Amino acid sequence: MSHITPKSYYDLQKRLDGAPQGAPSSDVLFKILEILFTEREAKLVTQLPYNYFTDKKASKIWKLPIEETRKILEELADKGILLDSSNNDIQRYVLAPPMAGFFEFSLMRTDGRFDRKILSELYYQYITKEDDFARQLLTLKPSIARTFPAEESLPPKNIVLDYERASHIIKTASCITVGTCYCRHKMEHLGKACNNPQRVCLTFNGAAESLSRHKIAEEISKDEALKILDECVSLGLVQIGDNVQDSVSWICNCCSCCCEGMLAKKKFKEAFDLTSNFISINMQEKCLACGLCIKKCPVDAISIEEKNGKKYAKVNFSQCIGCGVCVKFCPSKSLILKRKNKISLVPKDGFERILMSAIDSGTLQNYIFDNPSLLSHSILKTIIGYILSLPPTKQLLAKRQLRSRFLNMLTKTKHYNAFDKLGNEVKKTNYNHDEIEKITPKA
Repeated sequence: MSHITPKSYYDLQKRLDGAPQGAPSSDVLFKILEILFTEREAKLVTQLPYNYFTDKKASKIWKLPIEETRKILEELADKGILLDSSNNDIQRYVLAPPMAGFFEFSLMRTDGRFDRKILSELYYQYITKEDDFARQLLTLKPSIARTFPAEESLPPKNIVLDYERASHIIKTASCITVGTCYCRHKMEHLGKACNNPQRVCLTFNGAAESLSRHKIAEEISKDEALKILDECVSLGLVQIGDNVQDSVSWICNCCSCCCEGMLAKKKFKEAFDLTSNFISINMQEKCLACGLCIKKCPVDAISIEEKNGKKYAKVNFSQCIGCGVCVKFCPSKSLILKRKNKISLVPKDGFERILMSAIDSGTLQNYIFDNPSLLSHSILKTIIGYILSLPPTKQLLAKRQLRSRFLNMLTKTKHYNAFDKLGNEVKKTNYNHDEIEKITPKA
C-alpha cells in the first residue's frame, strides 16, 4: 500500500507558503515535514501566528492548558522549529522560516534527533534539484542574504559602513554561536563535500541565544568568532549573511561547490541579488592573465578575454557579488574592489526586511490578521489579499466601496511603515458581519 500523507502536513505546507519566502508543495517537502514534525505538531503549528506570540496566546489559540502549551513550545524550540526570546520575563516565540531556519537547524544539531543522511538527501532534492522553492526564495525582494566583502581586499580610500564589515557584526554581537555548516554537511552525506571546515556557521544576538539555549549551536567568544572568520577568509570562503543592518542573525562561510547560495547565484544569475555594495575591477595593463581569479571566483563571474593581442581577466559586473576573493588571491594586484555608484538596499532590521518581503510577495495580510482561529481575521485576510492582488484602478474602486481608513493606508504603504501601525488602523475600523459579507470577493 502506498504511503498517504496526513492532512495536517498539507495544512502546514499552506501555512509555510503563506510567508514571504514560501514553501511550494512537493512530495519531497511532505517527506521532510513528516520527519521534522509529528502529526500533532504539524496541526498545532499550522494554527500559530506569523508574528511573535507568547505561550498564553498559543494556549488560547490551541485551547490547551498553559503548562501543556509550554511543554509543546519548548519541544518545538528544542528542534529548532521555533526561535524563542525573553523580554522583561515574557517569553516570546516565532516560527523559524525553512531557510535560514529549521532546515539548517535540523542538520546543525549533533544529538541524533534526526536522521541527517535522509534529511540531506531530501533537502538536496527539494532545494537543488527541484526549482520551485529556490526560485521563489532567491528572487524575493529584498534578498534574504547579502555578501560581506573580505575586509583585507578593500582599499583604504573606500567608504565602508559598519554593517558591511563581518568583523563589526562579530564585535558588536550580544551573543555568538558556532554550528555545523548546513551546506557542506549535507553534501558530505551525498558524497560531494569539499575539504573546507564545517564548524564555521556563525549566528548572533537573539537567534544565537535561542540556538545556544536549545543546544543546537555552541556559544563562543568574540575572539573565537574572529579567528573562525580569519581562517575562512584565508581559505577563500565567502561571507554570506543576514541582509539587515542591525541585529544581524547569521553569517555563513561559503564555498562555491557546496553552498546553496553560491550554486543558486550561478544557476539563476542576475535574478538572485546576493551582492555586496562593491564590485571587482581589473586594471588590464597589470593583469597577467594567469587565470587564478577564475579558479577562485565563487560565482563564475570572470573570464579570460583578448584585446589588441593582450589577454586579460574580464569581470562580468552583473554576476560579480563583490566578495573580494579574486582581489585577495590576484598575484599581480591588478584586481581591486570599488564601491558601486548605486548601492543595494539593506533593510534596517529583520522586521523591516520581512515587511518589505511581505509587500513584495503579496503576503502582508498574513502578518496583520495573524490569528487563524478567528473567523473575522480569516475573512479580512482573504479580502485584503484579494484587493492587494488587483491592478491599481481596481484597488481604487475597492477602496471606495470599502471606505476603510485601514485599507486606504494599506494601499499607500511604503516599505518603511510597520505592522503595528497598520494594526492600529484595523482597530479603528469597526467591521460587522453584514459589511464583511457585502465586500467579500465572490468565487
